[in-house]
Amino acid sequence: MKRLVITVCPRECGEVVLPVERRRRARRLDARAILTELAALVARRGLGQRVELREACAGGCGGPGPNVDVTIHPATPPGQRPDHVAIGWKTYVYSLPALDCLATVIDENLDEPRRRTRRRRRAR
Repeated sequence: MKRLVITVCPRECGEVVLPVERRRRARRLDARAILTELAALVARRGLGQRVELREACAGGCGGPGPNVDVTIHPATPPGQRPDHVAIGWKTYVYSLPALDCLATVIDENLDEPRRRTRRRRRAR
């Protein structure tokens, strides 16, 4: 299991038009809105122990944002302090508009088991 630290710089200007979750309507999001929506996603999904949000430089200050950076850590065993040595990272500097939704920032970096979907049988 993994633990994520997601960083968004609230000072970066610019907006992205993106749905917050799949199959939802796209919205205009600035850095503050991205932080707010990510916090709401974390709360709805019960991921508070595994996903931390930070306001700090995420890189890409020379161009229009908002930009997001994800640092991946090993999950913290019960009763222990979190390890701050990263085992991976991913940056969304200038690439947020290419995502299908904002939730992808969490989904593609957290090793959650995928829900099984029922396949429809073909009519014969």
